[in-house]
Amino acid sequence: MPKMKTHSGAKKRFKVTGSGKLRHRRAGRKHYLEHKPSTLTRRLKNDEVMSPGDAAKAKKMLGI
Repeated sequence: MPKMKTHSGAKKRFKVTGSGKLRHRRAGRKHYLEHKPSTLTRRLKNDEVMSPGDAAKAKKMLGI
């Protein structure tokens, strides 16, 4: 059976923590930032731990 390839889009978007959890960027920080309140952009600044259901799908794409 051939080797499984990692999903190229997933490997650019998700990082695995030391304990095996997945981190992702928050949505809404790419453009039109001048129209958004600075409180919102500060809140969206930090990476978030992925929810368990989404993490299972992403781990499959990453081959973990």
